[in-house]
Amino acid sequence: MSAQPVLAQSTSAPPTEDLNPFTIAVQQYEHAARYLPELDPDMVAYMRRPGRFIAVEFPVQMQDGTVKLFIGYRCVHSRSRGPGKGGIRYHPDVTADEVKALANWMTWKCAVVDIPFGGAKGGVVCDPKKLTKDDLRKITRRYIAELGDDIGPNTDIPAPDVNTNAETMAWIYDTYHMMHPGINSLPVVTGKPVDIGGSLGRREATARGCLFVTERALARGVVPGIDSLKGASVAVQGFGNAGAIAAELYEEAGAVIVAASDSRGAIHSREGFSAKAAVEHKRKTGSVVGLPGTATIAGEAVLSVPCDILIPAALENSIRADNAGSVKARLIAEAANGPTTPAADRILNQRGIAVLPDILANAGGVTVSYFEWVQNIENEQWDEEAVNQKLWTKMTRSTDAVIDTHARLNGSLAKLDAERKKRGRPGEPLQPADMRTAAYVLAIQRVANVTAERGIWP
Repeated sequence: MSAQPVLAQSTSAPPTEDLNPFTIAVQQYEHAARYLPELDPDMVAYMRRPGRFIAVEFPVQMQDGTVKLFIGYRCVHSRSRGPGKGGIRYHPDVTADEVKALANWMTWKCAVVDIPFGGAKGGVVCDPKKLTKDDLRKITRRYIAELGDDIGPNTDIPAPDVNTNAETMAWIYDTYHMMHPGINSLPVVTGKPVDIGGSLGRREATARGCLFVTERALARGVVPGIDSLKGASVAVQGFGNAGAIAAELYEEAGAVIVAASDSRGAIHSREGFSAKAAVEHKRKTGSVVGLPGTATIAGEAVLSVPCDILIPAALENSIRADNAGSVKARLIAEAANGPTTPAADRILNQRGIAVLPDILANAGGVTVSYFEWVQNIENEQWDEEAVNQKLWTKMTRSTDAVIDTHARLNGSLAKLDAERKKRGRPGEPLQPADMRTAAYVLAIQRVANVTAERGIWP
């Protein structure tokens, strides 16, 4: 297996753009809302902002005996369609606006896949790489204790996210259960270990959902000339849980993995390499870099590798105005939250590169979290085959709904512009919608319908 280098990326000066995640989330929402001229402006304004935001500060005595102060956040964007639902991340760069943006995206994600949750998200400002397991356990328990009854099985349900996992969720469950004895507390959090109420298939759910969406989109002709993953070349940016599992699943479906990256760099081979070998190499060395038969390239260069499908599976704002022009994929399947900025979306759309947006492509995780919540309430555990079949049904139907909405919008732009003019809506004429806009329109309409049906209390 030979290794080939990748051409260097453009060195032209990057355009200026606002990378604040909440600003981006609002821009995406407001852009899509323009395609719904019948939507009441008051409803548009109401759904723009989060319903609740909590910041907590708490001390923790660390394993070395020192006492450190930590800041944690929890945001619920909407509970119109059901309890808040969203992960908790541990990262030194967690900010209030990031948490608000992620909660916003979760609302639309749950609506796109039509599960009865609203959007929520949480985070603690810390660096898990510099903390012991005991430190993380104490931080988790204190954070959950500080949130108190602001989380709950029928109000706000956390889940894993960046740098948190099933063990973290077990600590959350145990803390909440100790504070609420005598009730079934299992549904308070999802992504738990299987032996304490976690769902089979949850660990792979985000990646598997992304796979199902990609397969359906290809079968529906989103990428001309490619109707399946058989022989398709795939590059994966971010080789953490979602990215690594996605690489393995796509390979099993017949794709060829040609590039992968993590925090230490990236690897590339035109002929492809074994995803399982890359996972094992990272387990042994801490990085995919150095995998035999591959060339080492700069981490961000993975975005410019020539391939059929690019899977961004890292953090927000990976594909921006300054690098979107160098993307050589024909389809982008967003396994991460918020990996593409609005400016980059416009560039990709102009270049004819289809994007399966995060609120569809990475919704497999929250979908199986919903299945786990249902199983916990019913005191059941479903077979993994049943979970994956239900996930396939949800993701396939949702992909069809987004593709159909995309076609409907672009087939009625003149009618929508006429309706906007009739209602006195400001702004330039509507441009052809991309898939992200279609997914948002579908989600916004679903949330708005339920909000209107419920009415304003009191």
